Amino acid sequence: MWHSRYRTSVLGPRPFRDAPSVSVDTRVIIDRRKLDHLPGSPGVYLFKDGEGEILYIGKAKSVRSRVRSYFGSDCGRGIRVQELVRLTTEVDTILVRSESEALVLEANLIKEHQPRFNIQLRDDKRYPFVKV
Repeated sequence: MWHSRYRTSVLGPRPFRDAPSVSVDTRVIIDRRKLDHLPGSPGVYLFKDGEGEILYIGKAKSVRSRVRSYFGSDCGRGIRVQELVRLTTEVDTILVRSESEALVLEANLIKEHQPRFNIQLRDDKRYPFVKV
């Protein structure tokens, strides 16, 4: 399987949208400029906390647009997703050739690492079904 890894890291406190770099919000996030350089191809992304523990594993047709969607406005997102974004300090990506490869890789990684924010694929009894 062909893949490559891109890593983004923390720049500092999360600024308010379109505000100067001085901020009173103490949450830590991924540097938005690095999110722009994520690949737009299919793959799997891993959200990690400050200690390197994997919090969430997801797949996407376009890794760049999917990962960036987490770090947009908080409006309309559940508490679970807001907490995931708050805890995330690093994003790793693994690029693959197709969405189906991403689906299988995601399922295998979830079973191996059992991230705290992935709930549906944590048991080792099932694989996701793909309708052909």
